Amino acid sequence: MTSVNPTNPTDRGNESKAAPISPIDRIVGVLKLGTPTTSLNHTYVKGESLYFPTGRVYGGQVIAQSVVAAARTVEESRLPESIHGLFITAGDIGQDILFDVENLRDGRSFSSRRVNATQRDGAVFTAISNFQEKGQDGFHYQDPMPDDLPAPESLPSMYDLMSPYQEESPFADYYTNQSPFDIRHITSVVLMHRERDAQARRDRQMVWMKADGHVEADQVIHRALLALGCDQLMMEPIIRRSGYSFLVPGISFASLDHSMWWYEDIDMNDWLLFVQETPKAAHSRGLSQAEVYDRSGRLVAAMVQEAMVRIPNL
Repeated sequence: MTSVNPTNPTDRGNESKAAPISPIDRIVGVLKLGTPTTSLNHTYVKGESLYFPTGRVYGGQVIAQSVVAAARTVEESRLPESIHGLFITAGDIGQDILFDVENLRDGRSFSSRRVNATQRDGAVFTAISNFQEKGQDGFHYQDPMPDDLPAPESLPSMYDLMSPYQEESPFADYYTNQSPFDIRHITSVVLMHRERDAQARRDRQMVWMKADGHVEADQVIHRALLALGCDQLMMEPIIRRSGYSFLVPGISFASLDHSMWWYEDIDMNDWLLFVQETPKAAHSRGLSQAEVYDRSGRLVAAMVQEAMVRIPNL
C-alpha cells in the first residue's frame, strides 16, 4: 500500500442517487463474495476490490475476503480461529480478486485451508487459515483490560477530526465519507501532524472501534470485519513510536505480513478496544501487535503485523 494520492475511481454521486448504501453495508455486501466453483480439492470464488486512498487494494480487505472464502469450504459448526498471511504485491483496485482455497485438512476439531488471492498480473496475497469446531472447553486465562479508560462516546471520532481536511487529503475524505468504522483514539492521532513530534512518541496506543452502523450478519462476517478494520490501525504504533506521521513528505509504507487469532465471538456493533504496542523497528521494517477487548473486558482477539515504512533521508 504505497502512499499516493489518486482520485476515487467510483462516481459516488451517481451511485448514491441510484441506490443509497452506507459504507458498512457496502463492505458487508462485498465480503459475501461471488458464487464458488469447485475442482478437486480447490474452491474458486471472486471478490470485488474496494476503493482505498492509497490507490491500491487495501490489505484488510483481502485478509477479510480470504477468511470468508476459506469459511465457504468448511462446516458451519467451525469458525475462523486464525489466519497467517503474506502480502505479495500491491493489488489493483480496478480488478476483482480470484480466491483459490485449497483444502489442506479436516480433522476432528480443526480444518486448515490455504488461500491464494490473485489478479491478472499474479499473486496479491497468500495465507493459511484455521477453523475450529464450536464449543470446545479447556483452561482459560487472559491479560486484563487496562483500567480507567475514557468511554468511546466521550472521545472525538475520526469523522470529527478529519472532516475539516477532507478537501485537502484523500485520507481525510475517506475517514469523513467512506470509512465503514467509527474509530476513536485514546492516544493522539498520527495522521494529524506533519513534523516529527516527540510528544506523540509512545510505546503503547489505544483505540476504540466499532462498525459505523448496524451489522446483520453471521459470526464469520463479524470476524472478517475485525480483520478488515484492524489493518487500518496496525501500522500506527510503528509511526507513532518513531515520532513521525503519515503526512511526512515522501513517506512510503506497506503491510508485509499479518497474523491474527480469534478467541471469542466478535460483535462489531459494539465498541472494541485495541491495545497496541511495537517492540521493534529496523531495516525499514516495524513490528506491531494488538490485543482486542470487548467492553465487558474479555480479550476476544489478538494480532501481529510487520510493515515496511520508509522515510526519505533516514
